[in-house]
Amino acid sequence: MRARTSAPFLLATLVLLASCGPLVQIGGNDTPPASLLTLRATATPGAIAPAAKPATVMVVVPAAAGALQTLRVPVTVSEVELQYLVGATWSEQPNRLFRRVLADTIVARGLIVIDPRGPSPRADMTLSGTLADFGLDVRVAANPQVNVRYDAVLNSSTGTLIAARRFEASAPVASKSPAVVGAALNDAANRVAGEVADWVAAAKK
Repeated sequence: MRARTSAPFLLATLVLLASCGPLVQIGGNDTPPASLLTLRATATPGAIAPAAKPATVMVVVPAAAGALQTLRVPVTVSEVELQYLVGATWSEQPNRLFRRVLADTIVARGLIVIDPRGPSPRADMTLSGTLADFGLDVRVAANPQVNVRYDAVLNSSTGTLIAARRFEASAPVASKSPAVVGAALNDAANRVAGEVADWVAAAKK
């Protein structure tokens, strides 16, 4: 026997599904941005004597402050007000982009970086932290600048705290265009990453 579905039941089911919204959404209705901002590590391997057994470091994606949990670039306009830079869009959330800059810079210092997403042996150290600031600051209108602040935590393979430290860098911007701001943030991010990498390398000695 073939089961029969009554018309009222079918109609009620369709109405219920419609009220829940689309089950799958592919793409979006917004016009795609003309370009996307990203970060690139500028560190190159230096003249470092190879260690008999290079230290291994697991670099965890930093936690992000609320204003940075987006693809937009925050602009600090006063002590209690934030806006977002018009026309500026990251290719990924900035904390994920910054993690890659950190990892590449640490590798350039002669250490081995372990990817936390893959099945890997326990690392000698784990670098985690919070990306607390990563945007444009226009509170002094005559001297706009970008600020990067990373609060780092370094733990041993057993989870014991080795050290914790705040790293900061700023860079002036000549204009508020997305390309100029993005380049300045890349410069500041690389300076912070360089200091973090030196700190991590020294912790293993």
